[in-house]
Amino acid sequence: MNNATKVIAVIPARYGSTRLPAKPLASINGKPMIQWVYERSRRARGIDQTIVATDDERIAQAVRDFGGEVIVTSPSIQSGTDRVAAVADQLRADIYVNVQGDEPLIEPSAIETAVDLVRSGRFPIGTVMTSLRNRSELVDQSVVKVMADSTGRAIYFSRLPIPYSRGAVPEDEQPFVCKRHVGLYVYSRDALMKFRSLPPSGIEKAEVLEQLRAIANGIAIGIAEVDFTSIGVDTPEDLEKVRRLLV
Repeated sequence: MNNATKVIAVIPARYGSTRLPAKPLASINGKPMIQWVYERSRRARGIDQTIVATDDERIAQAVRDFGGEVIVTSPSIQSGTDRVAAVADQLRADIYVNVQGDEPLIEPSAIETAVDLVRSGRFPIGTVMTSLRNRSELVDQSVVKVMADSTGRAIYFSRLPIPYSRGAVPEDEQPFVCKRHVGLYVYSRDALMKFRSLPPSGIEKAEVLEQLRAIANGIAIGIAEVDFTSIGVDTPEDLEKVRRLLV
């Protein structure tokens, strides 16, 4: 691939959410959350087109109202990656970026870093990680941990601390070997279509982490470290945190 590669950023946005219904439309300082994600994604270098993929006309209309591009996809689609693939069925590109719709703090530079992993031809899938800030994050099952090898290929993702320690070093003195995964994915077109065709793997079902499907099937995921800590909005408390940070 080269600099002429076409890159489309897709933001999957579902209306339904168990803990925070209609969260893409939640107001953050006068703008719906989906608008924050859209605008920050568009600022990333090398993105040719940014599209919201939703299952709900209310979200679609909100995107149209702020001048964004939107595609309404089937409500039967179960995952964000499948929603990205549904966009790929309609719009041809070389690379697709899956930007989480509940990440209003997403850094454009993080998107650029992940895209470069795939654009370079090194990996069919790219993502990013950042340092764990404290031990509470290490044991928090909502914080996804990742380990990579010396070539920058992700080895494993888990909701639990990795690797397992047998306790030779006191817990409060153990260094953080793993990193915090930032839920941003970049796919070559071929990798996206192959991923969609694969059934969920056993480890994916166990951890409830979709990216493990790629690892279980031998699809390399490149991962690079960035200086960015995400706050995904899953609860009203998360929403209040980002409201204080975004102005």
